[in-house]
Amino acid sequence: MNYDLSWMLDSALEVPEAQHAILVSADGLLMARSKDVGRDHADTVAAAMSGMQSLSRTVSDFCRGSGHRPQWRQTLVEFDHGWVFLISAGEGAYLAVSASPDVDMAEITFRMQQLVGQLGKALTSPPRERADIQP
Repeated sequence: MNYDLSWMLDSALEVPEAQHAILVSADGLLMARSKDVGRDHADTVAAAMSGMQSLSRTVSDFCRGSGHRPQWRQTLVEFDHGWVFLISAGEGAYLAVSASPDVDMAEITFRMQQLVGQLGKALTSPPRERADIQP
């Protein structure tokens, strides 16, 4: 399967102050990137996001309440010049979005969840076959 999902990532950037988006496989390979992210930079960030997700899952016990091990939902990193949001985008994939310090955090998180729903459908839908082609 080799679908170009980059165009879908641009919808996350419709939120004011959102900057870049990438879709990453669990093993750190770049699956898609928004149009303003260079390929080399996106590859580097993809590998880092995979590691960041792994570290986040490892420290989940630090948030343990009573009972079961907490499930990882999101990693959020703050910098002087902005934020990086990282969430699960289905089985073996993660969505990362960067934003300026002034982004509405609830809005970007909501938009990312919507995008994950759309990506899930695109990643699991088989390609359509033309009905007018005879085998």
